[in-house]
Amino acid sequence: MATDVVEIPGYVAGTWTIDPIHSDVGFIVRHLMISKVRGHFTSFEGRIVTTEDPLQSSVTATIDLSSIDTSNEQRDDHIRSADFFEVDKYPTMTYRSSGIRRDGDDFVLDGELTLKERTRPVPLKLEINGFGPDPFAEDPFAGGRAGFTATGEIDRMEFDVSYNGPIPGGGVALSNKIQIVLEIQAVLQTPRPS
Repeated sequence: MATDVVEIPGYVAGTWTIDPIHSDVGFIVRHLMISKVRGHFTSFEGRIVTTEDPLQSSVTATIDLSSIDTSNEQRDDHIRSADFFEVDKYPTMTYRSSGIRRDGDDFVLDGELTLKERTRPVPLKLEINGFGPDPFAEDPFAGGRAGFTATGEIDRMEFDVSYNGPIPGGGVALSNKIQIVLEIQAVLQTPRPS
């Protein structure tokens, strides 16, 4: 059975590291059933391996849970506590891809998220934003940069992040569903042999 070859303009196979200065690991949660609160993590690292066949590529990432930032110090301290992440016991969350597949004209990154020693499948819709030279390198054309956007959703209850509080008139303070929004820029470390 023949498979379609995936063509991506400017595609470069190699090993990449996530640039935390030019990347954002963010999330959105519904608050008080009427609005959405956004937050992100300021400390994370990851590796992307792009292969000759893009659908065989892989991603691994580790996020420092204590680096949560929702623009409110009191709320961030509460999220670090045993009510939510319990960072003293579970300092990191990790993601490891298990495959990439086509979904119409789009891509889906399949993988597993581990948080508080619970591992669950979390597929991410993947957008490949492009590949180009590295303007920050001594020789911009010797290296390279790549950009990706990934979005998805998790149910926090599946990871034992179950704290919630009732609000007057009914309802709860936080939704169970958390939207994930990743803007990733990666730096080429080991290009494929030419």
